[in-house]
Amino acid sequence: MSDLAKIPVTVITGFLGSGKTTLIRHLMANPQGKRLAVLVNEFGSVGVDGDILKSCADESCPAENIVELANGCICCTVADDFIPTIEALMSLPQRPDHILIETSGLALPKPLLKAFDWPAIRSRITVDGVIALADAEAVAAGRFAPDVDAVEAQRLADDSLDHETPLSEVFEDQISCADIVLLSKADLAGATGLAAARAVIEAEAPRPLPILAMEEGRIDPKLILGLNAAAEDDLAARPSHHDGADDHEHDDFDTVVIDLPEVPDPEALNAAIVRLAREQRILRVKGYVAVTGRPMRLLVQAVGERIRAQYDRPWGASPRLSRLVVIGEHDDVDPAAIRAVLIPEKREA
Repeated sequence: MSDLAKIPVTVITGFLGSGKTTLIRHLMANPQGKRLAVLVNEFGSVGVDGDILKSCADESCPAENIVELANGCICCTVADDFIPTIEALMSLPQRPDHILIETSGLALPKPLLKAFDWPAIRSRITVDGVIALADAEAVAAGRFAPDVDAVEAQRLADDSLDHETPLSEVFEDQISCADIVLLSKADLAGATGLAAARAVIEAEAPRPLPILAMEEGRIDPKLILGLNAAAEDDLAARPSHHDGADDHEHDDFDTVVIDLPEVPDPEALNAAIVRLAREQRILRVKGYVAVTGRPMRLLVQAVGERIRAQYDRPWGASPRLSRLVVIGEHDDVDPAAIRAVLIPEKREA
């Protein structure tokens, strides 16, 4: 690549737990001869996804090419965090051929695209494409896409309901900004679920979009890299609920970090996480857990009541610290109530 050529960036967006990190791991394992760099933006102060990706570092994407920003949404901290980080990646001794950005699951992608117009970087970098991941099973069940007729009926009955829920706005903005939509967890959705999810996305998209099914993050990189979309120059075609606003807020969501004692029974912890989803409407739980008698750390990733837990590597010299990040809508996050579920008195004894 010529030093004068713009470095392409792929922005990977999607709702909580849609599979963004799994997709990036697949791309890192199949770099197509390219040297990659990865920027991960997480919601909350404790990073999990960045640690997962660094454990997959290799010659095509060494650990120094993987940067995590957990100080807030990158599109809200452009001057302080995003621009310096992008400049640092572009100034690496071996310049990356392609940069992947994993946004927070709560992020609105359009403000991030606007950041690429900053004078410090706009002549040196371009948004190759925006890839939106959508959990096919969840979308098919209507969890993050509103019933338009029902919303309209409520609007007519009560002016105070003349808006959509924050979750649906995030989902719709991510779809509206995308160049390609990937339906993740296609195996769980099945043929009927995939068809239903595809219909929802087609109805929400402001223009025809390629919609591809995906399992376990596996997709041919040639389908999603090298799009040459120059998305930063195509903002008008990517409408947002927040167009015209000077900024956007994340006050609709909140996060709490819970430190746990060693867990003797992972199944009991899984049951507690299910309780959080059912009783406190918690959206996302992720982190690492020390299990009594186990030398390996347990990686926990939960979206609602769906939980995936696996032993990923030995603790080694690292402290055996169990820590979970819990994310929900602002009014649903009660730290004391969450701790009471995750750390019942009998577990603390």
